[in-house]
Amino acid sequence: MTGALGSVVASPRAWVAIVAIGALTYGIRLSFIHLFGRIDGVPTRVQRPLRYVPPAVLAALVLPKLVTLGPSVPATLLDERLVAGLVAGAVAWRTEDVFATIATGMGVLWLFRFVVFA
Repeated sequence: MTGALGSVVASPRAWVAIVAIGALTYGIRLSFIHLFGRIDGVPTRVQRPLRYVPPAVLAALVLPKLVTLGPSVPATLLDERLVAGLVAGAVAWRTEDVFATIATGMGVLWLFRFVVFA
């Protein structure tokens, strides 16, 4: 291959890194499958922390989009995504209904985006 990209793709060091990372990822996943396939149930010491994984992942994915810094404090606090996220969070806390949370959050977001701040 030619060009700058071709030299990276053809580099043996790059291929060794790709294969090593792939093998390591496969090994980690296989170890959990093998481990939990050999035992009858997941121990309670492992179950308890695993309950917090989905909320932590969701927070890590959603929170950076909600909390964006604007040019000023009022612009940051009046961002339609933050307002919609806070309302959706209140609905989730009060109702514990996923559909109601999503519908309310999207409704508030669209209301602010297309009506209030239009």
